[in-house]
Amino acid sequence: MQDIHPETPNHFSLPRRISRLGQLAYNLWWVWNPEGQMVFSQIDKPLWERLNHNPVAFLRKVDRPKLNAVTNDRYYLDFYDRVMRNFDQYVKADSTWFQHTYPDLVNKTMAYFSFEFGLHEAIPVYAGGLGVLSGDHLKEASDLGLPLVAVGFVYNQGYFSQRITEDGWQETRNLVLNFDEMPLIPMVKKDGSPAMITVDLPGRQVWARIWTLKVGRISLYLLDTNVDANSPADRQLTARLYSSDPEIRIPQEMLLGIGGVRALRALGYDPALWHMNEGHSAFLVLERALELVNQGMTFEQACSQVRTSNIFTTHTPVPAGNDQFPLWQMDKYFGQIWPQLGLTRDQFMDLGRQAQAWGDTFVMPILALKLSDQRNAVSELHGQVSRRMWRFLWPDRREEDVPITHITNSVHAGTWMARRLRMLFERYLGTDWLQRQDDPDLWAEVENIPDGELWAVRQHLKRKLLNFANERIRQSWLAGQVHPVQVVAGGVLLEPYSLTIGFARRFATYKRGNLVLRDIDRLMSIVNNPSMPVQIVFAGKSHPADEPGKLIIQQVYRAAKDAKAGGRLVFLEDYDMNVARYMVQGVDVWMNTPLRPNEASGTSGMKAAINGVLNFSVLDGWWQEGYNGENGWSIGNGVDFSDPNQQDDADAESLYDTLENSIVPLYYNGRTTEGFSSDWLARVKESLRTLGPQFTMRRMLKDYVTQLYLPALQSGGVKPVPEA
Repeated sequence: MQDIHPETPNHFSLPRRISRLGQLAYNLWWVWNPEGQMVFSQIDKPLWERLNHNPVAFLRKVDRPKLNAVTNDRYYLDFYDRVMRNFDQYVKADSTWFQHTYPDLVNKTMAYFSFEFGLHEAIPVYAGGLGVLSGDHLKEASDLGLPLVAVGFVYNQGYFSQRITEDGWQETRNLVLNFDEMPLIPMVKKDGSPAMITVDLPGRQVWARIWTLKVGRISLYLLDTNVDANSPADRQLTARLYSSDPEIRIPQEMLLGIGGVRALRALGYDPALWHMNEGHSAFLVLERALELVNQGMTFEQACSQVRTSNIFTTHTPVPAGNDQFPLWQMDKYFGQIWPQLGLTRDQFMDLGRQAQAWGDTFVMPILALKLSDQRNAVSELHGQVSRRMWRFLWPDRREEDVPITHITNSVHAGTWMARRLRMLFERYLGTDWLQRQDDPDLWAEVENIPDGELWAVRQHLKRKLLNFANERIRQSWLAGQVHPVQVVAGGVLLEPYSLTIGFARRFATYKRGNLVLRDIDRLMSIVNNPSMPVQIVFAGKSHPADEPGKLIIQQVYRAAKDAKAGGRLVFLEDYDMNVARYMVQGVDVWMNTPLRPNEASGTSGMKAAINGVLNFSVLDGWWQEGYNGENGWSIGNGVDFSDPNQQDDADAESLYDTLENSIVPLYYNGRTTEGFSSDWLARVKESLRTLGPQFTMRRMLKDYVTQLYLPALQSGGVKPVPEA
């Protein structure tokens, strides 16, 4: 095995007194610790904003006089010292939850594979919810001290940048990422050359370089085929996410699964469990089986051993979310592999075969389900849907006995909760509330927060959202990039005292981003009520190949441009994690309108909920579990119609009726002399109290550990130490 280690990153030319800013820039701990960001932004806030909050690019471009100035600022230096002290204490901590609870398992490495990781807007190698969940998973694993490593891709062209034309059509612009200005660290061999692995593709070898991102205490390893040893076509394999070309998609998934295993082996890891986040990485089960076959086992013996340490999380019942390949394509890419496994062609194909009307296909989730002992969906309702969907794999079992459990998704509070609200919680819930965030008794203390203080924070966050939208469209206007009517559609007329509803999603058709427009005249009467106005802020991207999704964006954007809306319908283009933070923190109500039961979980509403935003959603995914009748509102009553048009009509009627008769009056009526409705804030507190502990990533990770990870990690009946 090669001696592989991270290359020492360039720590820039910094004044000695603040030289450790370079070290901090290369560890994403600063992402979920606001003071870790402020230690950069206080040097030059306009530059920090312009560079999309990227500390590596910031330290490369900030003017030396500004660096020198803060070294003479006693208050800044005290702040810098405190931040670095907190960073050191975090990274070097030897008393984490996992170490305390499972001391005999701290040397058992966990491997986590995902096609995308959404960690921060400065690292745009994610497309949406799956990636953000993966990023939150790593952050909480770091907080809890799990011995976890992760594997994914670094896409040198990211996902895409979105621009909306005057007519409302989504245009896409490819990014070109500069790795030198990202917190990426190359892995190198002893001689200083790049650490690489290879994967065999038809007629050739493909090389992939290994990079690492430090996520607190966690190492995320990212593969990159843009190296000189590859052909021009193969250099593009890790260029972009979610290519619709199967001749790119299947090599990508071979690289992630097979190459990911080889990368961890090259780095010296021998994981005790392997967690596949969705089916993109499922080929890792074949590589692991082949390792054991090469050691003398039969394929059946190898599979028996591999299954016990494989964990598979399925995310969506929508066909487009479950990758499948025609058998002829599997012949092309795996014709040399099944003989090595000791299998016939039919035996190999049966590992992932599903009969389809247009011919049999090889389905990645089937491969993962068959070769994993631990399988889970991502909400209670999604568990029911998944057991029904995959029941044919266990024909001798009743549907309720299909071995797919569920662990409901959650969100990382440190990443998504507004700093001002965190400070309010520290005053009334205790300075250690983040360490106890999954304790329901803790969240009961929100009742002690004075209504006036909670309202003041909520209004502050709304003003931040409005200022953000205004400044964004102002810059586009100054640059001559937009038509005047687009300035209105971009939010220039948003009002700080109007009830504000947020809708930000990937614009897939089943998410029904245009449902609120179904009766446009009724909607206009709601938003333009002079005594109780309502404004709706939309954001989101559609996959470049999803023409129906782009048509929905166009419909929404045209409604936002319409003078009849009075500027109260707004579309914020180029949705990313930065836009998402402003929205989930700044709106009053979060609206979600998926067609049941297609929303496996959904996490944007959880991010809104922990910021004191009330949810207004179809009873799908997580909201089926979270809604209690007093902590938000439902769209529909959970009754499903077989006719999609009938379903849309019923849900739209419920949406309008609830807005007119419940949400809008509650927000405006019965206001105190301080300008807020006590009944509204009572519902906000009920939302925080009930949803806060239930949908925190800390709860989710502990559930993964106890329900799925321990069966793979434990040997000899190792028992956890009871929590104090």
